[in-house]
Parts: sequence; structure tokens; C-alpha cells
Amino acid sequence: MTLTTELADVLSAAALRWEEVAFQPGPADRPGAEKGVRLAYRAAGLTEPEKIIWVDSPAAGARAIATLGAGRPVREAVRTGPWERARAEVHASLGPTDWPLAWSLTGGRLWDPVSRLVTQIRRGIAATEESEIVAAALRASTLDAVLGQQDAPWLSLFDALGRPEVAGLVQVARSAGWWWPFERVAIVCERPAELHLDELSRLHRAEGPALLFPDGFAVHAWGGMPVPAGFAASMATLTPERIRAEENAELRRVMLEHFGYDRYLAESGATPLHQDETGVLWRIDLPDDEPVVMVEVVNSTAEPDGTFRKYWLRVPPSTRTAREGVAWTFGMSEADYHPALET
Repeated sequence: MTLTTELADVLSAAALRWEEVAFQPGPADRPGAEKGVRLAYRAAGLTEPEKIIWVDSPAAGARAIATLGAGRPVREAVRTGPWERARAEVHASLGPTDWPLAWSLTGGRLWDPVSRLVTQIRRGIAATEESEIVAAALRASTLDAVLGQQDAPWLSLFDALGRPEVAGLVQVARSAGWWWPFERVAIVCERPAELHLDELSRLHRAEGPALLFPDGFAVHAWGGMPVPAGFAASMATLTPERIRAEENAELRRVMLEHFGYDRYLAESGATPLHQDETGVLWRIDLPDDEPVVMVEVVNSTAEPDGTFRKYWLRVPPSTRTAREGVAWTFGMSEADYHPALET
């Protein structure tokens, strides 16, 4: 097999379809998912499960494992074995040069955003328990799950190439969320009821949970970072005092970015560290965190209304002069920075 232009187009189109699958909310196609589960068992040389149990979230699935006498787990046979066989066949067919190119068009494109989502679901499940022992057990149980729709990165490549080993897994992924295969029972999850992303495919929502399952299991996130429930709604009433009082450094950074560094400086009564012909150097000291140091520069070209736009450049905390900071943004030392023309 050679990665021709036509095949590359096929793989790129498959990645787009599977991106939709990975982040698709709404009710599962239960008949389709159950058909896929049975096909996956048969493809693995196993007897079909006696029972398929539906749960409304991965959190509910992780808890169900501890209470059901489902027999031994068969994930290795159902998921890992077919994946390894498909990968070996495709790698051998494409060769060492075209394999990484094919992966970059499919799984490589989807891997980071989908993996971020999976990680946040796992963290969210662990966070539902106050007991560290129980939380660790729930998180460990998620590692035994077949990820269903979130197996999109690698399924996008193998599905596009028509690998028969993964046909059952493809059917489940297009129909439902995570699932756990056991000897006698398969536990299958509904898809999220709601899933909200920003332009970078990160979980993000201001008005409520960014990820919500039918049973109420939810993940609140802002710009991809998990936040407490109600955090996003509080952003509308931020003050410099509230930002300084936030003990979590990561949340404080999110607050600052949303509030605006320029507004924070103006409303907190900050004074500049240094000023020269290149701009003004400002510093924001934060408790238990490195200071935010920024250079305020003014665009030398006027806007259509005759005003001059200001920009804020984040620079290292060690910066001592505005000129040093501006030079750093160009990858230069202060001594070497001699702009011939400003634009």
C-alpha cells in the first residue's frame, strides 16, 4: 500500500468524521452499540455476553464494576488484541515512511484534544469521592474501559482502511460512549448529554458544566482547565481583590486572563517598574506564584479613528527594563535590539 494523494484525502476525510464522533453528545444508539459489542466478542473468539448493562455515565460504569459479578475482564481480547493486529498489518503494508504520515493525518490529528477529554473525565470521576482510596480505585477502573467514541484517534485510521479486526469496536464507538467488556457481562455508557468546547477543542463553558452526562455527572471547565462548579459564573463579577484572594494559582491565572491584565493594573493601583522609548514595564506580584511581568507597548501606526492601540507583552519575571522585555519577544538581548523601523 502506498500513501497516494487519493488515500491521503480519504484519511483526512475520515479524521473529520471521527472528530465528530469523539465529541458527539446526545443519546446513544443502543441497538447499534449492542450489535457492535456482540460483534467485538465474536471477533475476539469469545462467547457473546449474557447481558449488556447500560449506565448513564463513565462514573456510573466505574462504580458498577465494583458491585457486579461480571466474570473476568476480557478487554485484552476484545480491544487490545484487535488493535495490535490491525496496527501490525497497516504498518507492514504502509512501511516505515508512509505509516507515520498516515497516522499524522488521522490519529495524530485527533490524539491531543481527545486525550485531554479522556483525562478530564477520569479526573472528574476520581473527584466525586472524598476518600482517596475509593477515588484511586475508581480511577483505576477507568483504565480498564474501552473508550468507545473517544477511541476515535486510532479507529479513524483503521476504519478508513477497512480493517475487519476492529469492525465491532467501530460500531460501538459510533453508537455509544465508554464500555467495559467482561466474560459474562458488558457495561456500556451513554454519550454525554452536553459537551461544550472552545475553538481549540478544549472543554469550556461559562454558563454551566462543560461536560454533562444524563445522570448528572459533570465536569466544569474553563479554557480546558477543570474548575469548581460556579467558577465560570463568578467571572462576571471579578475584582482585583477577588483575584488576589484566590489560593489556587492556576485558577488565579485564568481569572487574570479573563479580567484583563491592563484592567487589573489600572484597578489595582499598580505603578510601573520602568519606562523608556519602547514602552512601560509592569509587574503584578501574586501570592505563592511567580510575578506577572508585562511590557505595555503602543502601536506606532494609527487606527482608522486616529487612536493608537496598546498591546501587552508577557515577558520573563527577571526582566528589568521595558527595552529588555521587547527585545526578548524578538529573541534578542537588550544590547542587540536596534529596530530600524517600527510598524
